[in-house]
Amino acid sequence: MARLVAKAVSKTYGATKALRRGDLEVEAGEVHVLIGSNGSGKSTLCKIVAGSVRPDSGELLLDGKPVTINDPQEAKTYGIGIFYQELSLAAHRTVAENILLSNLPGGVFVDRKQLVATASRYIALFDGVTGEGFSAGATVEALRPDQRQLVEIMKALSTEAPILIFDEPTSALDRAQVDRFFDILRRLKAEGRSIVFISHRMDEIFALGDRVTVIRDGETVATKRIDETDAAEVIRLMVGGESAGMETAARAPAANKAAAQTVLSVGNLSGVGFHNVSFDLAAGEILGLGGLHGQGQSAVLRALFGASPPSSGSVSLKGEPLDANSPRATIKRGVAYVSGDRRRDGVIAGRPILENVTPIHALKQRLALAAPSSLRDRAKPALEALRTKFAGFGHPISSLSGGNQQKIVIARWLIDRPDVLLLDDPTKGIDLSAKTDLFQLIRKLAAEGMAIVLYSSEDAELLGNADRILVFNGGGVTRELTGADRTAFNLYQAAYEAA
Repeated sequence: MARLVAKAVSKTYGATKALRRGDLEVEAGEVHVLIGSNGSGKSTLCKIVAGSVRPDSGELLLDGKPVTINDPQEAKTYGIGIFYQELSLAAHRTVAENILLSNLPGGVFVDRKQLVATASRYIALFDGVTGEGFSAGATVEALRPDQRQLVEIMKALSTEAPILIFDEPTSALDRAQVDRFFDILRRLKAEGRSIVFISHRMDEIFALGDRVTVIRDGETVATKRIDETDAAEVIRLMVGGESAGMETAARAPAANKAAAQTVLSVGNLSGVGFHNVSFDLAAGEILGLGGLHGQGQSAVLRALFGASPPSSGSVSLKGEPLDANSPRATIKRGVAYVSGDRRRDGVIAGRPILENVTPIHALKQRLALAAPSSLRDRAKPALEALRTKFAGFGHPISSLSGGNQQKIVIARWLIDRPDVLLLDDPTKGIDLSAKTDLFQLIRKLAAEGMAIVLYSSEDAELLGNADRILVFNGGGVTRELTGADRTAFNLYQAAYEAA
């Protein structure tokens, strides 16, 4: 008998059907992977199981018995714990307080000694991979994104729930952190726990899962045993049989790359998190930044954009010095930056889509006033190039799925084409279909002569799209992979050998 069953669960928000028919069966001692495009309904299904969303119809069963879960607290009494994709931490509280936030020892008068002792048990599970500055007494606001994600994972583990749901828990983690987390999940599975795991990373799905359920357009379309399927079949199920554009074979550099004009030149650049980074970037080239997460790749891109100015070194754009002292200055010189952290660096929360897609155009053109119809006309080609799905320019950005929000962020830079496009893990947390659209456009932009720097935490994205790859380790470039050397083996070797 399945421990958890969801039958024909549905949820509608106004005119939007978030979930048409969600079906899921999870056994005891199983890691059950849930996969689907952004907006397909997988997160909605998990929130229904966890009590944070009330379904419109359908049935939930625990150990064969129908249940109604009205809120997260009730879900907890039924033995259900969840890690939410959007972190729910208290920034000014300590790591220990956040881990045990729903069950502080002592209640109103917190037993601090017991708090630290209990939280330390979960911190110890990740001993050696949490990074500098991570401790029970550290405040969450002082932590890096990967460390905050670890706190959220520890928070879910601390529930000791028989059923644990993890909604994209590895998006900000490096490989060592992911490996440790997977070891923990395998131990929990061996203890008989039931684990629902959402991920967009195909390697994680096949490394960890026992079965996979695919949701497409709000409906469960199939459940397969992991050892009886492959990545190609899963992708076909996700996109309805159309898998074109998902090839990950290494991109062959164009024959004229060597003769192309150097657009961006970086010499011995150093700053917080990186040192002595040098490279030249040609027109029409896609330069990949590889290596383990947090080895300086993002810091270099933010420095080039002026968000975190470098402490030393030189940068020139089209032969002229680039003073990267502020984003405003670099934008005016033709530099664009897209972050994978769309909430921090991308979307303008609470504002309509038109305002989210046109601010860079307004800055570049020095527009004090502009007719909305004129702005819509300028924005449409960029949005269409990315195959962005939205109901209207007046709708709030929050009405879109994560993948379409990211397309809005990218489109804002393409209304007035930049000379250099800096991509800082731009596909983090978006679905495979959105990734396909994005990389098709990136290759097209490069073919038209745009110079592109791409950092990705997914090796397949670098191998499939970059002309060459600079592998980072400890804040510096340890190896450059070109031509036939651009292989997964060489990339892994270069990333791990000095780690």
